[in-house]
Formats: sequence, structure tokens, C-alpha cells
Amino acid sequence: MVIVKVRMGEPVDKALRSLKKKLDKEGVMKSVKAHRFYLKPSDKKRAKSKAAMKYKKQR
Repeated sequence: MVIVKVRMGEPVDKALRSLKKKLDKEGVMKSVKAHRFYLKPSDKKRAKSKAAMKYKKQR
């Protein structure tokens, strides 16, 4: 669970920015996007293989 404490006089924009950074660091947004639609197991496997090939190509 992500908690951001806002101090008195701190702008809301700064608090939102820190919230977004914490969410990215924990991978919350990535998991939400991944679970937005159902993927068949074969499609998951294909995407995982494709990502591995892309990573291997960069190295």
C-alpha cells in the first residue's frame, strides 16, 4: 500500500508527483495495465518470449 503524507503548505502537485514515483517504483501501474484485459496463456507466453528476445538483442 502506497502512502504519501502531505505537509502543511506543500503543493498538491508535488504530492501527486511523489505518489506517481512511488507507484512506478512498486510496479502498481504496470500490473494494473497488465490485468486490464484478459490474455490467453499462449499470448502471455508469446509476449514473454518476445520481451526476452528484445532484451537479449540489446545486450
